[in-house]
Amino acid sequence: MGVEHLANALQHNKTLTTLGLGQYPIGDVGVQYLANALRQNTTLTTLELEWDEITNLGAQYLANALLQNTTLATLELGQNRIGNDGTRDLANALRQNTTLATLDLWRNEIGDSGARDLADALQHNTVIRIPSSSIPRLCLQFLI
Repeated sequence: MGVEHLANALQHNKTLTTLGLGQYPIGDVGVQYLANALRQNTTLTTLELEWDEITNLGAQYLANALLQNTTLATLELGQNRIGNDGTRDLANALRQNTTLATLDLWRNEIGDSGARDLADALQHNTVIRIPSSSIPRLCLQFLI
């Protein structure tokens, strides 16, 4: 798999700051490779993973990586299949990670409980910005 080789290179990367893999259906397996690389990578600041068939499992991998990564500032996860469980995992990571400044979850499968988890995380993390267009309109009530 090409993502596996890319992730291996990212572990030793010293120059690449933005990686755009939008519309490459890497799925949760590809995200697992990238998440493992993020634990060691100290230069990547933007990771774009829109339309990549990522589910709750992939979100869990990314959340675990965010607990160790201190350089990623933007994570774009729009148009995936992340639901409440994956959103909860990301929200839990945001309670500790204060480097991530922008999290885009536009057009995922986030319901009320996921929105509540995000709202709670935002009370602990005042650095993160979640664009209002990136979560369902019905969920905004929990973020106000």
